[in-house]
Amino acid sequence: MTTLITGATGFLGSAVMRALIAAGHQCRVLARPSSDRRNLAGHDVEIVEGDLIDPETLIGAVRGCDRLFHVAADYRLWTPRPIEMTAANLDGTRNIIRAAADAGVSRIVYTSSVATLGTGPDGASIEETATPDISEMIGPYKSSKFLAEALVHKMVAEDGLPIIVTNPSTPIGPNDIKPTPTGKIVVQAAKGKMPAYVDTGLNVVHVDDVAAGHLLAHDKGKIGERYILGGENLSLKTILEEIAVLAGKRPLSFKVPHAMVLPIAYAAEGFAKYISGREPFATIDGVRMSKKKMYFSSEKAREKLGYEPRPAVEALGDAFRWFRDNGYLA
Repeated sequence: MTTLITGATGFLGSAVMRALIAAGHQCRVLARPSSDRRNLAGHDVEIVEGDLIDPETLIGAVRGCDRLFHVAADYRLWTPRPIEMTAANLDGTRNIIRAAADAGVSRIVYTSSVATLGTGPDGASIEETATPDISEMIGPYKSSKFLAEALVHKMVAEDGLPIIVTNPSTPIGPNDIKPTPTGKIVVQAAKGKMPAYVDTGLNVVHVDDVAAGHLLAHDKGKIGERYILGGENLSLKTILEEIAVLAGKRPLSFKVPHAMVLPIAYAAEGFAKYISGREPFATIDGVRMSKKKMYFSSEKAREKLGYEPRPAVEALGDAFRWFRDNGYLA
């Protein structure tokens, strides 16, 4: 049985790949020619080159596969070309699932995001039954993932495709080589470069637990259902304090209002767009999202799948040690 994985060169995808290998799957990995392949090193996988936005390159990738884990996504809080993010997250999802369906793949796990679920009253945990409107999606990442998940549910309802949806919250842990936006928070905080915080919160989960949740969704999930794969709801202040302890730094005590941070984000994005060309250290969408605590509940996954995430402090600890040991904190 051959299982195709997209996104295995990345953070979450590589964790799913390792979990599949440990479970005895014969894995095939879709990778772009330009992808950083450090997360594939040392693993017994077949690498097939292709691109999600080029349907022709996907035909050979899915040939002979019985399972598909579509984990790949363009995950950034800022991009100078939003159309490219939509192409990767929406069109890419359509292309790979269509190719898999044409090839007779019998089971598909699609990695969505809790971003598609919106936010509720401040401090309330959102569940899978949430039905937000696209107008509630802040930024191109959330919008593109919202549209992609809607497309997936439509493919299930209208075409009968065998797709199960997972909605990871905020994965943290080892092998975040890029790093992701959340990984950058860990790095910057550990280096003492986050002297203040805003009043917000995240649902933090170990990346390996999210990977295990993907296999549980594959084995026990119901076609057409979505499952939140999260961990603990923590305030940003708590997260940063824990990282400070790990790094031997002084805990934070300075809270700044969102209104003070927003002009800084506008300036940072302007500098990035017109001068540096690099991702800004603060983004407008990031500040807008932080106005509400992004808390979620994984009770459905616990009850239906047997999902059991470890304490969030272990995720933060593993992430810190990996970044430290791999030179990110120098």
